[in-house]
Amino acid sequence: MKEINVLVVDPVGLHARPATVAVNAASKFKSNVKVSFNGKSVNMKSIMGVMSLGIPTQSEITISCEGEDEETAIKTIEEILKEQKVIA
Repeated sequence: MKEINVLVVDPVGLHARPATVAVNAASKFKSNVKVSFNGKSVNMKSIMGVMSLGIPTQSEITISCEGEDEETAIKTIEEILKEQKVIA
């Protein structure tokens, strides 16, 4: 299992547009991809799950991947969230 902790720096938090981009990216991998915030963990392949977390700015979240392509999955998702300026 691969896991990273990142800080959400977008002033609006993890909102719908970048969340959709991240969900679409996560959905391309075979690995189980989860995002955790405030004691709750959801499938990062589900936009409803990600949005249900209500992640505000300056929040630390954990992204974890487990499966055959976990290394590539976690790097790709991290890069996409940086490109979307959601994380620093």
